[in-house]
Amino acid sequence: MEIKSMLIIIIITISRCELYALEPSFIRSSNSLHRSSFPQDFQFGAASSAYQSEGATNVDGRGPSIWDAFAKQHPEYIFGGSNGDVADEFYYRFKGDVALMKEIGLDSLRFSISWSRILPRGRVAGGVNQAGINFYNHLINELISKGIRPVVTLFHWDTPQVLEDEYGGFLNPQIVKDFLGYADICFKAFGDRVKEWITVNEPNIYAMLGYSIGKNAPGRCSSYIRNCTVGNSATEPYLVAHYLILSHAAAVQLYREKYQSFYGGTIGMSIQTFWMVPKYNTSACREAAKRALDFLFGWFADPITYGDYPKMMREWVGNRLPKFTKEQSKMVRGSFDFFGVNYYTSRYVEDVMFYDNTSISYTTDSRVNQTTEKNGVTVGEPTSDSWIFICPKGFQDLLLYVKSNYQNPVILVTENGMPSENNKSLPLNKALNDEARVKYLQLHLSALLEAVKQGADVRGYYMWSLMDDFEWTHGYKYRFGLVYVDFQDGLKRYLKNSALWYRHFLSNSSSYI
Repeated sequence: MEIKSMLIIIIITISRCELYALEPSFIRSSNSLHRSSFPQDFQFGAASSAYQSEGATNVDGRGPSIWDAFAKQHPEYIFGGSNGDVADEFYYRFKGDVALMKEIGLDSLRFSISWSRILPRGRVAGGVNQAGINFYNHLINELISKGIRPVVTLFHWDTPQVLEDEYGGFLNPQIVKDFLGYADICFKAFGDRVKEWITVNEPNIYAMLGYSIGKNAPGRCSSYIRNCTVGNSATEPYLVAHYLILSHAAAVQLYREKYQSFYGGTIGMSIQTFWMVPKYNTSACREAAKRALDFLFGWFADPITYGDYPKMMREWVGNRLPKFTKEQSKMVRGSFDFFGVNYYTSRYVEDVMFYDNTSISYTTDSRVNQTTEKNGVTVGEPTSDSWIFICPKGFQDLLLYVKSNYQNPVILVTENGMPSENNKSLPLNKALNDEARVKYLQLHLSALLEAVKQGADVRGYYMWSLMDDFEWTHGYKYRFGLVYVDFQDGLKRYLKNSALWYRHFLSNSSSYI
């Protein structure tokens, strides 16, 4: 976690902008929320990622990823100078953690595979690490033995450092071939049991934070953005995005041609976005909201649906936006069985009237201003982290937007959640009392249900996150988990109130508040 499009768009009226998230109807509807309201085969789960939870970064043959290197080279960029060397020690404790998942009643766990744990040298020719294969086999088997469906992400921001050193990682087209080799190994090793595959997680956020702003690994940007020693914020995010899309499409093509008919699984991509709310009821604000969605969500959703980037991006970015060949466009178009959607919060959006063309960056190319308040009123109820506000109505509108603009695809909500601050002075009983997260769950599941009733083909929901973990540059400052991890006392696990609420919701046909 961290922080599609035909030209038809849902216009949001000014009435939705005031206290956008907390409409009374949603609060009322959450009081009658129960699992049986959803389709019978709907999958409820939680999510995690390898670098954020596994630990064991230097054992059993695993090679370093760009996050291992970045965290060591730039501890000043990460809260507390922390890293994922230990994290939750999920690598060692997964059996107990799967037992907790069973206790909560999860249908499914979404987790990612560490590329460099499977291929320490980044590519198949460098050798496959059998210890890595064994770990994920044991995890998958343990999940299935407890009746929990594994959903696997191949790439969750942790490019093997050796590929970064050798040719620049996702800045180079060579990455497509190496990612394909990695995907093939995973499909072959785990495909008989894994029925949902996610190729890449939040490629838009990976490209933006790592190559335009430079705050995430590998920490590249233009010098006028922040103190990066290498990078180009005007071009590199678009190159990285392009090769991520081609890597995704090549993996989907391989899966469909070689594995899908035999194993019967499905494959897609997970994209994060804010819901963009026009700040004022003006044509300029409505157009700005559309541009903001195109530049963040449509950047990846349009190519995999229609074979090319949004028309607005082509016009405004110009020659800095790479072009697909006819053959590539054909491979990319329709390269998904489901859309993975990650949603946390919403933004007010307005047009930027004056564009500074001397400091060009992906983050300014859309020429919009995103804010979290209007006339002194926030877009939703604040949380501990300043970028997340509780905006369930935006969740519903996003899902219906995907339905309307991307040919009504199957949708998995692959991340949705909120933080609480890691207050080390709180006694355990108070730390476990995360009523704000319970409220967040209630409101967002109510919004999700309403979207389903209005025709959005959503088939799964994954809370971020299963456990408190390493939250990238936030380190261990915030806790997103259903499960409390005591980082001060041997990484002991405890179920929070939100986990108890989720358990009751998942096990009961009656409401629970």
